[in-house]
Amino acid sequence: MAEQTGAIPAYKTAFLNSCLSANVLTFGSFTLKSGRQSPYFFNAGSFHTAPLASAISTAYAHTIINFLRENPSVAKPDIIFGPAYKGISLACCTLLELYRIDPETWSNVSYSFNRKEKKDHGEGGGIVGASLKDKNVLVIDDVITAGTAMRETIDLVKKEGGKVVGFAVALDRGEKMPGPKEKEGIDDGEPRMSAMGQIRQEYGVPTASIVTLDDLIELLKAKGNKGDLERMEEYRRRYRASD
Repeated sequence: MAEQTGAIPAYKTAFLNSCLSANVLTFGSFTLKSGRQSPYFFNAGSFHTAPLASAISTAYAHTIINFLRENPSVAKPDIIFGPAYKGISLACCTLLELYRIDPETWSNVSYSFNRKEKKDHGEGGGIVGASLKDKNVLVIDDVITAGTAMRETIDLVKKEGGKVVGFAVALDRGEKMPGPKEKEGIDDGEPRMSAMGQIRQEYGVPTASIVTLDDLIELLKAKGNKGDLERMEEYRRRYRASD
């Protein structure tokens, strides 16, 4: 069993330690698409070995179980949906782990994903796996940035006749959306919501994440990494979202 670090649950600690050991999570100085200089970088695409796939699927499974327990008004999902491409393996692995943890609850839940281009032969269509029609759908993806992909997925599920009941990501950066001139290195200092906050407000879809920026800071506190910790705390102060 993973040792719990500070206020972080054990499954989060195990996930974060896996991220660090595989350089999925790295600290330093990174230029983001928005133009911000970030003191950390998270690359969920690096979960490509069996131990790492197990670590992330276990973390997603516990996050989803806790999310449903804490939000009793949210309907149990009929489908775990993974948007192409990174979400495909995440949905499959996570459903297997959910079934391993609680087979009675998850035995009748399916997974599916979308094609980037619709198939015009064979079974055709743009969805692989279970049909989304009249189903409650929980979406899994890696990291939300501007929320564009999340909006596209919600619209896709709706078009297929399904209903998104929740959205789970690996990392919620918890930072405000970029301003109009940030690519030019200009931060206007205005308060803004995060991408996930905007999705919750715009679509009324509840969201969950395995870890947040606050969790990363707690991890650095526990490890006594003063330099990275100071940079992370300054980044949080500067870009914390208003939601």
